Formats: sequence, structure tokens, C-alpha cells
Amino acid sequence: MDFDTYRNRFFAEPAPQPRFGFAGLYGAVLYFSDYAEALAYYQRVLGPPAYVEGEDTRGWQIGNTWLTLLRSNNGNPQNVEVLFVMNSIQEAERLQAAFIEAGGEGEIPSDQLMYEPVRYCPVRDPFGTNILIFCPLS
Repeated sequence: MDFDTYRNRFFAEPAPQPRFGFAGLYGAVLYFSDYAEALAYYQRVLGPPAYVEGEDTRGWQIGNTWLTLLRSNNGNPQNVEVLFVMNSIQEAERLQAAFIEAGGEGEIPSDQLMYEPVRYCPVRDPFGTNILIFCPLS
């Protein structure tokens, strides 16, 4: 299959506009046995996926990389943390609030040192996946 055929088959056209001002994500693939529920949760927060392949693969472009959800028969993600790097403190706090409003749990944002000074906005999705949303303070 050539790239044009592939792109036409699996990518949304036009691509959905991102709901937040992302600076990047250091790449993540999350496997869920509760796939339908996880997909619904992440769509409530991030909007429709930009990549759809079959019944079991969805992806959102986050900055210059992708967050991908896949179906699994081995439970939900455990002992993992997904990092979202945001363009501003306001966007970091807004994304955290969206994850919490959709059913996640979070702590009060705080300023931390994490390789550099950052606004730290942690969340745990309803399936136990840790999500760290942050923005450099400099």
C-alpha cells in the first residue's frame, strides 16, 4: 500500500484541531482491556482521534508525536506515567481540569523541579494510568 492510500484510509481529513496548546509528548502507547471505556474517556478529554485503524487502534497527535490507545487482553496500563508538556501554565492547568472533569483524579497544581522548574499538574485516569501534565516555568 502506498502512503497516499494509507493516509486516506487511516487519517481523519481534515485533521481535528487540538483542544490544547501542546508543546509535546515523549511518545506513549497505552494498552487497555477496558478499551471502549478508555477510548470514550480520552475522547472526552482530547476530542476525536486523528488516526483510526480497525476497531482497536486510535491515536491523537500531541505536539510532534502521538498518543496511541490499543486494545489488550492483559489488563490496563500499570506502573506507567504519560508526560504532557504544555505551552503555558494556563494550558497545563486547563488540561488537568479536563482530565479530572472527565472522571480522572488529580492533585492541586504546584511548582516543582523536574529537570527544570515546572508547573506540575498530576492526574490519574479512571483506569489507574498516571498522567503528568507540566509546563516549564522559565
